[in-house]
Amino acid sequence: MSAPYILVVDDEREIHKVIKEILEDEGYEVETAEDAAEARHALRVRRPDLVLLDVWLPDMDGISLLKEWSLGSTLIAPVIMISGHGTVETAVEATRLGAYDFIEKPLSLSKLLLVVKRALEADKLQRENIGLRKHIRPLIVPIGKSKSMQNLKEQVQRIAQHKAWVLIRGEPGSGKELIARYLHFSSPQADGPFIEVGVGAISDERAANELFGSETDETINYGYLEQANGGTLYLSEVADMDAAAQAKFLSALETRTFLRVGGVEPIEVDVRVVAATHRDLEQEMQAGKFREDLYYQLNVVPIEIPPLREHSEDILELLEYYVDVFSSQEGLPYRKFSVAALNRLRQYTWAGNVRELKNLVQRLLILGHHEEISLEDVEIALGMRGKHAATEVPISFDMALREARKQFEKAYFEYQLGLMGGNISKVAHIAGIERTHLYRKLRELGIK
Repeated sequence: MSAPYILVVDDEREIHKVIKEILEDEGYEVETAEDAAEARHALRVRRPDLVLLDVWLPDMDGISLLKEWSLGSTLIAPVIMISGHGTVETAVEATRLGAYDFIEKPLSLSKLLLVVKRALEADKLQRENIGLRKHIRPLIVPIGKSKSMQNLKEQVQRIAQHKAWVLIRGEPGSGKELIARYLHFSSPQADGPFIEVGVGAISDERAANELFGSETDETINYGYLEQANGGTLYLSEVADMDAAAQAKFLSALETRTFLRVGGVEPIEVDVRVVAATHRDLEQEMQAGKFREDLYYQLNVVPIEIPPLREHSEDILELLEYYVDVFSSQEGLPYRKFSVAALNRLRQYTWAGNVRELKNLVQRLLILGHHEEISLEDVEIALGMRGKHAATEVPISFDMALREARKQFEKAYFEYQLGLMGGNISKVAHIAGIERTHLYRKLRELGIK
């Protein structure tokens, strides 16, 4: 991954020269500035991972510059103040404005290196927490011992060792973001940032500002692309990107440089782009909604995530995982599934995939009154009581009669098996067919 980039702002050349040499010896990339004007210019050229800022500068005091940088909700990067004339009031003001620490001159180089390391680690942890705040005990490794999931994990691990761009495709709720995170944390860029962008949540007017950032004479806003420098930019539902943003994003991918909105100097980036969609981008291209050249730029390495119904043998492990998560993390009562309930859930088609399964577990733990989750509890939670299971798999009237009949029969027998707890004799009786014929029919329909 890229080495952390540190900006040292100090008007004493001998001091910032020594700091620069020490930090570079430790593997950091360092730029220096001797006054506020040079510091502002350096920030326009590149977003730093950390700033060392002297309190006294020839054109402006460091506290005022720190105040300028803290006008937004957060500082542009962790800031460590340094001063040979520090006071308690100055240190308190710097901390109030968001500075990570305050170090007095003459500098102890060992202390400086320790504070720099801790500041970078704290910033990384904070960014990860922000990215994962919406998750409960986030998964890092996808769950599942089925052949399809093992193949998927092995494929992701191989891809992770190269910086090629990746396009992840899968149904809603199948775990596209999880695979993107697994790819990132399996790569040499694992210590770099992982920036998630919900493309569909960015309006057309804000898309360019959000992705590429903006700048005026007074302020700089670092966009998602720049924030992901040295790591991974994950674009969720990339098909929702508007035409103007697609054109600018394509240029950034091809040249590895871009302009902020309102900016004049090109910004260099070193970032892996991982895009995801549940839509058919080939159809989107044919309809003129997605650029063909951008599609081929993103689709260097495609990853297909199988829907949950295609690796139903992993359902039990997923159920156990989410019961444990909700009981330990949210204080919900621990409940186990009855055999009939498990059989029902194994046969369920899971249109919403893993997301639907997770939500169902939470619902069952909240609404349940007994230690065991029964088949009746599951039916109520699924909202399937009194309904035919075929509603889970709508039959298309455009298909051939033979295929429509097969789809109906599959949904019918899955429902009856779930309702009867997998009891073949009872299902055969309800269906009015012999058990041997039922076994043969189940094999034909691919029902385990």
